[in-house]
Amino acid sequence: MTSLIKKNASGNTGDDDANLLVNGVVGVPGGVGEAAREARAAAFDRWLARLVPERPGVALVAVGGLGRRQCAPYGDLDLVLLHAGVPGIDELAASLWYPIWDAGLRLDHSVRTLAEALSVAQDDVKVALALLDARFLAGDRALADTLTRTATDHWRRTAVRQLPALREITGARWRTHGELAFLLEGDLKEAAGGLRDVGILRAIATAGVTDALRPAVRAAHRRLLDTRDALHRQVGRRVDRLVAQERAGVAALLGLRQPGEPDRTPRPPAGDDGDADALHVDHGDGDALLRRVAGDARTVSHALDDAWRAADRLRSGRRRGADGRPQRRPVARDVVEHDGELVLARTAIGARPDPSLSLRVAAAAATTRLPIARATCEWLAAYCPPLPAPWPPAARAALVTLLGAGPGLVPAWETCDRYGLIDGWLPEWTRLRSLPQHNPVHRFTLDRHLVQTAYEASRHTRDVDRPDLLLLGAFLHDIGKGLPGGGAAGRAGRHEPAGTSADHSTVGAPLAEAMATRIGLPAPEAALIGTLVRLHLLLPDVATRRDLADPVTIAGVAERVGDTATLDLLHALVRADAAATGPAAWSDWKGRLVAELVARVRTALDTGALPAPPAPDPALVAGPLPVVHLTGDRVSVAAADRRGLLATVAGCLALHRLEVLSADAATVDGRALVQCRVQPRYGLAPDPIALGADLRRAVNGDVSVTQRLRGRALAARGEGAAPRVVWHREAATDAVLLELRAADAAGLLYRVTCALDEAGAQVRAARISTLGADVVDAFYLVGGWPGDAERTRLEAAVLAAV
Repeated sequence: MTSLIKKNASGNTGDDDANLLVNGVVGVPGGVGEAAREARAAAFDRWLARLVPERPGVALVAVGGLGRRQCAPYGDLDLVLLHAGVPGIDELAASLWYPIWDAGLRLDHSVRTLAEALSVAQDDVKVALALLDARFLAGDRALADTLTRTATDHWRRTAVRQLPALREITGARWRTHGELAFLLEGDLKEAAGGLRDVGILRAIATAGVTDALRPAVRAAHRRLLDTRDALHRQVGRRVDRLVAQERAGVAALLGLRQPGEPDRTPRPPAGDDGDADALHVDHGDGDALLRRVAGDARTVSHALDDAWRAADRLRSGRRRGADGRPQRRPVARDVVEHDGELVLARTAIGARPDPSLSLRVAAAAATTRLPIARATCEWLAAYCPPLPAPWPPAARAALVTLLGAGPGLVPAWETCDRYGLIDGWLPEWTRLRSLPQHNPVHRFTLDRHLVQTAYEASRHTRDVDRPDLLLLGAFLHDIGKGLPGGGAAGRAGRHEPAGTSADHSTVGAPLAEAMATRIGLPAPEAALIGTLVRLHLLLPDVATRRDLADPVTIAGVAERVGDTATLDLLHALVRADAAATGPAAWSDWKGRLVAELVARVRTALDTGALPAPPAPDPALVAGPLPVVHLTGDRVSVAAADRRGLLATVAGCLALHRLEVLSADAATVDGRALVQCRVQPRYGLAPDPIALGADLRRAVNGDVSVTQRLRGRALAARGEGAAPRVVWHREAATDAVLLELRAADAAGLLYRVTCALDEAGAQVRAARISTLGADVVDAFYLVGGWPGDAERTRLEAAVLAAV
């Protein structure tokens, strides 16, 4: 339908009554919502019917969106010209397709006999599903009815055999497009939990395998269709990926609130049977829309998981006892396996159920990796009483078992969340559910990230003295996100340095301690949970942004951690948090730095000994100058002592597309030594011969190299949020710390070190920490604390360079 929407004077799409002019004859509404979709389908029906001559043995059949009467504003037309072997069918097809193309419409078409259509459906499960949506438009109705009836009957007879192939195709699509519930820019159609999966649910329901299209699924489907309608209207063309720049406009078209206003975004209804809402506060443009889409995608995904299991049971047959009934096997107290699912034992169902029953069922599901029967979830949601405060020991033990169950945790948790059980355990979950994390480093929404971190922490339970506290600390570590001062939804993914105004760890610590107390932990253990939450960023921040050879660094961390047991818990939590965040959050280099910091802090806590200053590399303090050593990820340079050597080396490394992770500068016997840890910026290591030659020429003052460095630096200036400088007074033994927070860009270190050198500051070390598109660069400036005027001058020089 491209190019056919009426435009107003500004070139934007008009109001909901804007029409598509099809061949100048029929108006097709371009609005949002079910009524608009029906109106579009009706308009296309009328227009297409006039293109098909009355001729026996020929019928025009719609499939896809038009077949379902769910036409998007800029969707395709999917048409089948069905015939009974009549002559001249190719000419008839051309007379039909060309007017559609001339009208500017996207068309997916085929010409088939009845036998051909049914034969293709037998061989291709995707075609079989498409024919389930087939709808007569014009021509020979009897022929079209035969196709739809026969295709549906064939699907019902063969669905159980064809579903494995469909499941394999679906899994490949999910691997390509990801999970819609957890993507910031997901494909509303192709991603897991999207519109394509609703079509699979419809096919499974048509086969009679299970009642896959329950009310909650139908409601989620309508909202996803509305979202796609609004996205088409907002962009003005066919697009299914909800990209960031369109979210606010789409939300406005859907009537969702503006930032700061109250919003009622649908959450998973208790019992999976209705359309219940949950009030929550949202902090960013389009986040209400993201949370709604995430909730709907989760509803669809969960329903499809149920449907796949029902199909598996039907295909494999049920395990039955001698009496012919499905076998029952006890798996935990009050929990029984029945026909491959977990149900309640008969003795557990009474007038006063145990408040810990739902948690114990969830723990059993996670440890056995068996699904909870839908009827059991509905009963627990309706009749299991709320947990008292503090929790009874059985509930607390069940939560720890659930969090430590490993691979079974995520599906069991997701099932309980779909039926509203989590809200009964943890009222805070309503605020956290589907909260977006806008830093691209994060791959999950906040609630899933917390559960995923607990799962990753289960891999490290043997490394700590208190595995239960590790699991709880991992589960609660980001509980402060989304709250004022804790990183709004728009910044929920950013790991700000401890002590900043957006420090979610500081905001979350008392919340986590209060939740741990309610769960039933004794006061000292609850306080330790608060400590883990407050300090969960300490080790990676210090390891990547501070000089680990400086005794002040180690002493400061040791003082904050307090003891080796807490240190071990923090180390395990850091690794679990990084693994749950995504591949960009961790690297071998970062892991080595954190492990080095932990080892030095452990020594300080055990013996009180602090690290001695490192001895210079003997190879750099002897022999003729300059000296250049390239070994693995290390670049070492020795040259005649002069100002600006660090900036020159940093610029030369940037010229060869190397990122500097850390840099140390020192002067020994009149020699200036610069040692850097580096990594390729784009994955390919530079030519070491060319790099070594340029380094030698640059440190000897070759003007041509310097000119190339400055030209590249000017071209590499980045854009983004305003950069910021933070000063730290007592963070080093013999220096003050200037910390720069800015957008990442090639050559940034070179520009800043040049600016500091020209301003008269001596940099003895630099630490570079990259957080997605941002960096936090720490510069150790030799000397005492500068006065206000000097700090202002240096800060201005750095910001001007950025």
